Amino acid sequence: MSHPPTIDVALQTSPPSAPQSAATHVSSHSTAPLVDAVPEPQQQQEEDDDELIPCENFTMVSKGIYRSAFPKRKNFPFLKRLGVRSILTLILEEYPDQNQKFLDENGITLFQFGVPGNKEPFVDIPEDTICAALSVLLDRRNHPVLIHCNKGKHRTGCLVGCLRKFQRWSHTSIFDEYRRYSHPKSRSMDQQFIELFDITRVVYTERYLPYWPELGRSGNEDEQAKAEVWTARIMQMQRRAARM
Repeated sequence: MSHPPTIDVALQTSPPSAPQSAATHVSSHSTAPLVDAVPEPQQQQEEDDDELIPCENFTMVSKGIYRSAFPKRKNFPFLKRLGVRSILTLILEEYPDQNQKFLDENGITLFQFGVPGNKEPFVDIPEDTICAALSVLLDRRNHPVLIHCNKGKHRTGCLVGCLRKFQRWSHTSIFDEYRRYSHPKSRSMDQQFIELFDITRVVYTERYLPYWPELGRSGNEDEQAKAEVWTARIMQMQRRAARM
């Protein structure tokens, strides 16, 4: 089997760090009238960010696509600020009422592709389901989109691994990313599924393909710059949330 060319695009997150609290002090010896202190714009922004808690195992996959564990109520403000347009879940169970209510209130579309966990040796991931899920990811009209299962490890890792094949990553890079996010337990059946997955079965519309360098497509430079700034802020929020 021939391997796709290697593309060194492995995403990594920085070690987490804790949030810093900001306090405004008014001297009791001041002769000026006491008024409510108005925080500086930068201070106000930091306070707003402290309230945004990313989902567990959250990271950016590619421009317009994110992955994580199952979103909890405390993560809703973060997802709202992130501006997700769609949620792609891989769980088999009915979507929880509180999560569905959040989606309805914010105009977020839910795509559900129920996939059983690929626990050896009795359960296989349905290839048709992965193909359908990839069709959603390859349509930029659904972006920004968040992929999740329960822990954001194995099923999510399989889907992302198959997406990487479409992006022409090497198997070495794909499996390195899969193991990084499935730690501490990777599944050999998942990696075998990714290796044997036939990307030619995926249906997509070329005019709606994302603007990804791996696909030889470039988008609006201003939009790309905004995405990079927002990604940097996400990393900062992750470090703060981990120290809370």
